[in-house]
Amino acid sequence: MNGTDRHVLLCDLKDDPDAFGHYAAWHAAGAVPAAVVRSIRAANIVAMEIYRCGPRLVMVMETGPGFDPAAKAAADAADPEIQAWERLMDRFQKRLPWAGDGEKWVPAERIFALDEQP
Repeated sequence: MNGTDRHVLLCDLKDDPDAFGHYAAWHAAGAVPAAVVRSIRAANIVAMEIYRCGPRLVMVMETGPGFDPAAKAAADAADPEIQAWERLMDRFQKRLPWAGDGEKWVPAERIFALDEQP
């Protein structure tokens, strides 16, 4: 994959149609705070997309070789602007029932790849 790794993560939105619209509006082009975008790029996340189907969110991330999730989490925890964004997103997001303590976005397990099929 050209030196990148793909990560697929899941999270839910609160079951409130208003939350769906507000969450989408906060993620529209130019609406995400610059500090959040800088944090993502500084962590060597080279591409990120979020999809929604009903209340389910799916994040697809492509990361470069220097990506370290623990370092990203530590940097985010120390950044007041990122923490403000996380508090705002918590108004709309709901953790999956099987999420671990403190885990918001849960990694999905890949169970099929076409290029691995005969």
